[in-house]
Amino acid sequence: MQLIVTKNSADLAKKAADFIAKRIVDTLKKQERFTIALSGGSTPKALHELLAKSPYAEQIPWLQLHVFWGDERYVSIDDPLSNAGMAYDTLLGHVYTPEDQIHVWRTDLDPEAAAADYSRILHDYFPDAAAPTFDLVLLGMGDDGHTLSLFPGTDVVHEQTAWTKAYFLTQQNMYRLTLTAPVVNRAACVLFLVAGPKKAEPLRHVLEGEFQPDSYPSQMIKPTNGELVWMVDEQAAAGLRV
Repeated sequence: MQLIVTKNSADLAKKAADFIAKRIVDTLKKQERFTIALSGGSTPKALHELLAKSPYAEQIPWLQLHVFWGDERYVSIDDPLSNAGMAYDTLLGHVYTPEDQIHVWRTDLDPEAAAADYSRILHDYFPDAAAPTFDLVLLGMGDDGHTLSLFPGTDVVHEQTAWTKAYFLTQQNMYRLTLTAPVVNRAACVLFLVAGPKKAEPLRHVLEGEFQPDSYPSQMIKPTNGELVWMVDEQAAAGLRV
């Protein structure tokens, strides 16, 4: 695991943009496509806005990107809560990646069918059980230690086989659609972006505490053969022994 501490959230977004652009360019020297799973939240929003501008807009070969999302709320894409909608507003609507290479969760289907549809797409993309899945997965961490839609105390945290799940999250009174730990842990690289003082306590537990995934589901993300990078600002890192 690599831990990178930045001065503030703006510096975090800049360093993340640099990391991502370099990762994409370097990877595409060796292969034809780059698969990335995006995240929702305020930190990714600032990152998207940077990536959509110069110099990143010119540096990144957007035509070779294949875009996914780690999770989604079961809402329409024009809903303010939609992760995909936010990504289009802040990034994908400003650069050109072919639409057939952008894979939005199908919230026009019922939740179980949407999860099954996404699983089928993923298995088509990554059919080799011995090969990595995504080239890069971007993740955040909530104040409660969740990541993706793996919330504390939910059964999906411990899913070992399925790559996608749909379930009703009682505390939010809505369905969530999510990738699971098995598919993310086969990624070539997982990059967590964490900022703000409210993240300090859960981050300390996740990185330095006992393994308690029912309380801190982010602990379930441990790439089998890939890289794990935590990029956090000073406020989030305040409780760490670094």
